[in-house]
Amino acid sequence: MIEHMNEPQIREQLTISQQQGTLVEVYNFADDDTFNVGFVIAMDPLFVLLMTLDWDCKINGLTLVRIKSIHAVRSQTDYLTTCSYKSKVAQEYGYFDIFGLQRFLREHDFSHVNLLNTLLKDSIDHELPVVIGTQKYKGRDDFEGMVHELTHIGLTLRYYNEHDLSSLWTYDILLAQIDYLRVRGFQAMQTKAIMEGVFHQN
Repeated sequence: MIEHMNEPQIREQLTISQQQGTLVEVYNFADDDTFNVGFVIAMDPLFVLLMTLDWDCKINGLTLVRIKSIHAVRSQTDYLTTCSYKSKVAQEYGYFDIFGLQRFLREHDFSHVNLLNTLLKDSIDHELPVVIGTQKYKGRDDFEGMVHELTHIGLTLRYYNEHDLSSLWTYDILLAQIDYLRVRGFQAMQTKAIMEGVFHQN
């Protein structure tokens, strides 16, 4: 079982990782077998932005995680050592950064901004799908779709149910309820393909 940390310890570990450019494991799910692996890109008072890696340890989008939902951050684990070697293989064979996120991050400054609003507006401006986990619905129950409307307190998401493709659904989400946001990765691109192919949303 992963030992829980308090928020100052979590922020300290995230800051060290950002400064050193090292991989971390971020635990924000009830199940300790489920966690995010990535590099810390930026932090604001509420969220940490990670460039996340998937099971093959190639870059798999940006993940924004509410810091209060994190119960542990780990570095220098055996799993992260293994992941580093897998990443080297991905770089050597040209599949480490399929979506060009390293270039995207070089061209965008995420310091001193509201991370959640910035990423949501970027997704709207470029008509990119998002994956949203809330305090109530996350993990396998998260939402994949397109942000239809954004206000200063919430958003309306147009999403699909993979077990019922009869129509698109809408769901209103308060920004304060968002636990994590995933953008510019495989899950989002798969959502885009389904939205375009089934519902002709592009």
